[in-house]
Amino acid sequence: MNNATQNFVRPGYEVRLDPDFPHAPSEWSREIAEELARKEGLTLTEVHWRVMRALQEFYARHEEPAMNARALHDALDEAFHADGGIKYLYRLFPEGPLAQGCMLAGLQAPGGSRDQGFGSAV
Repeated sequence: MNNATQNFVRPGYEVRLDPDFPHAPSEWSREIAEELARKEGLTLTEVHWRVMRALQEFYARHEEPAMNARALHDALDEAFHADGGIKYLYRLFPEGPLAQGCMLAGLQAPGGSRDQGFGSAV
């Protein structure tokens, strides 16, 4: 791992060999995400993978001990604004882009993400 990567990656996250998911948690893999998605009744598309990458990157960049659901919600809304923002992401993740997206990305969903206003229809 080079110095630029060390300064960027939050402790506990490692640079993965998969160049498409450089900020994935060490216990995560595409195969696990695909299996979880099947159980959720989802067929993963390239946009689903983009959301998972965005979530993993957001988590790697933020050192908060408890992830802030509002900040994550707003970051996703901004990152996918051109596609329709958070409303668009609800069509991809019916259980919520935060709760379901984090689960598929191998991340602990932030507190409050099961609240309908923060990213879950549950």
